[in-house]
Parts: sequence; structure tokens; C-alpha cells
Amino acid sequence: MHGQLSALADGRGWLRARAGDRFEVCSAGSQPAGQVHPGAVQAMAEISIDISGHASKSMTAFVGESFDYVLTVCDQAAEACPVFPGPAKRVHRGFTDPAKAPPDAQPAVFRRVRDEIAAWLGELFDLA
Repeated sequence: MHGQLSALADGRGWLRARAGDRFEVCSAGSQPAGQVHPGAVQAMAEISIDISGHASKSMTAFVGESFDYVLTVCDQAAEACPVFPGPAKRVHRGFTDPAKAPPDAQPAVFRRVRDEIAAWLGELFDLA
């Protein structure tokens, strides 16, 4: 996942809040900035999910790990994603990168993409 998009889909945030202990989630990006974009932090805070203490990590940190699912949310991450051993099901869906929107439009784009990712994850993992 790309740094800002993965922050919006971050298992320590959204997925864990909705699915509880159903999943052990790792989140990483193809080009991590080291910190989570303030727009992602704000968008998640608006739905009572605190990701302010999170940092973006490189997906290379997880090479050699075994996963059931590998989700990618931007085309660049899908192309750059390493092969993970084991039965990992790769699932891709492209989303707009909110950090690339004009600054005045970013809050709305972060909210829209947050909601799109939430709906996608909800359908993918049958979460209410």
C-alpha cells in the first residue's frame, strides 16, 4: 500500500476498529514517508479512529513473512509489491492518492477515499 493510502486502510486503525481481533494486520507502503500525512490523521480522527501515533513503513520490512492476504490500494504499490511466500491472496483496488490533490481539496479527498476504502474492506471481509 502507498504510505498515505495505507494509513487510511491501516489495520491498526480502521480494520482493527471494525474487525477487532479477527485479523492480525501489517501495513506498509511502497514509498513510505516515515510519518502519516496529517490529512489522513484528521480524516480518521473524524470517525473516532486515532492513527496519530502511527508511522509509515516500507513493505520490504515484511519480505519473508507469510500472509493470507496482500492488499494493494494504488497501482504503483501493486507493481512494486514483492512476492510473499505462502498462500497469500493478492487483492488490488486502485484509489486516488489524497496527498496529490491540491491542498485546498485534500480534506475532502481524504474523507472520500477513507470512505471508499472502508466500503471496500467491509465488502472484502464481510464487515458490518
